[in-house]
Amino acid sequence: MNTGMPTALNETKPAAQARRRVARKALCAAVAASLALAGASADAITRDQAKRIHDRIAGVPPSDAVLTQMAAASSADAAAQIALDNSNFYNVTLKNMAMPWTNRAQTVFAPLNDYVATVIGMVRDDVDFSTLLSADLVYVAKPGLSGVTASYSPANNTMYEQLESTGADLKTALQGTTQSSVSGLPAAATAGIITTRAAAQAFFIAGTNRAMFSFTMQNHLCHDLGSLIDPTRPPDRVRQDVSRSPGGDSRLYLNVCMGCHSGMDPLTQAFAYYNYDNTAGKLVYTAGQVQPKYLINSDNFKPGYVTPDDHWDNRWIAGPNQILGWASSSTHSGDGAKSMGMELAKSDAFARCQVEKVFKTVCYRVPTNQADRDQVDSMIGRFKSGYRLKQVFADSAVYCMGS
Repeated sequence: MNTGMPTALNETKPAAQARRRVARKALCAAVAASLALAGASADAITRDQAKRIHDRIAGVPPSDAVLTQMAAASSADAAAQIALDNSNFYNVTLKNMAMPWTNRAQTVFAPLNDYVATVIGMVRDDVDFSTLLSADLVYVAKPGLSGVTASYSPANNTMYEQLESTGADLKTALQGTTQSSVSGLPAAATAGIITTRAAAQAFFIAGTNRAMFSFTMQNHLCHDLGSLIDPTRPPDRVRQDVSRSPGGDSRLYLNVCMGCHSGMDPLTQAFAYYNYDNTAGKLVYTAGQVQPKYLINSDNFKPGYVTPDDHWDNRWIAGPNQILGWASSSTHSGDGAKSMGMELAKSDAFARCQVEKVFKTVCYRVPTNQADRDQVDSMIGRFKSGYRLKQVFADSAVYCMGS
């Protein structure tokens, strides 16, 4: 029966064309509405994305209640902030990231110590992370914790070992105090994690204090000394203990050794008053008196430099190592570890190193493509605006949460 209504089978050609035009307009309107809705909720995330954010930040799956809260958050960043509140972020993720920085073996399997606790506390409290190498700051156990009977000691690690053995929640168990008030160091001689007991035990013990500089560069500027060789710097500050003809071949000194020591030795002079006394188990600071270790093996090259004080100079502000991005506001010289730590931590390399370490920790990979590199560059800019490392964890987790 013909109802008089055209159908796809019997409508005329002009009518079909008109119908298609109406359909196209309706489709365009629907797409526009969909895009507008998507734009309005662009920051919303799925439960799967929320779970991945939580897994990457805390290292454990969220509870159902937390997952629901994260999925309902106003933005992916807000969801990441919820994940950052999980204790495992401090007890596992942060602890495991920082622990290898505190020992020469660069292993995560080492006891909790004042170095790691200070990193955890600074991240938790959003302390300016560019003060990591210079602040008069250390994080210790809050008083009254169950099973923690020891207080901070510059001569042992007992308090931190008790924190760890009792399973204390590092998110709430730590509080910041001045290093100078608990370590016996003058405030002017404190230099953040450099002058923690753990760092001193690992890097100021024996040797010539070059290890402290080498591991600081590796851990916090992400450059080992082999990548910083520059034989164009003047060698007048290279110490006496460095042979000018190692193995009888002066070419090795001229092409390799000098290129490292000519820049490193003027910087490591900042540590001239520090030593780790293994018998006493503590960091020793002798204001105005150069440690004997700076004068050892003087017969290797008698005309070499004899360290008179703790004045340092940054010779790498010229030459290829300008790539580290030294701060233009710095005078690039000073006295002691604190000011030298400031010099290192205000470099572009320091900021990039922290961001790339967090990216690797959270995303389980180093930046591998242009999108990753662009993301890292963006996070570096945001990090340098306030040096809040906790936000870098959030930014990395959101970027790597997947679709």
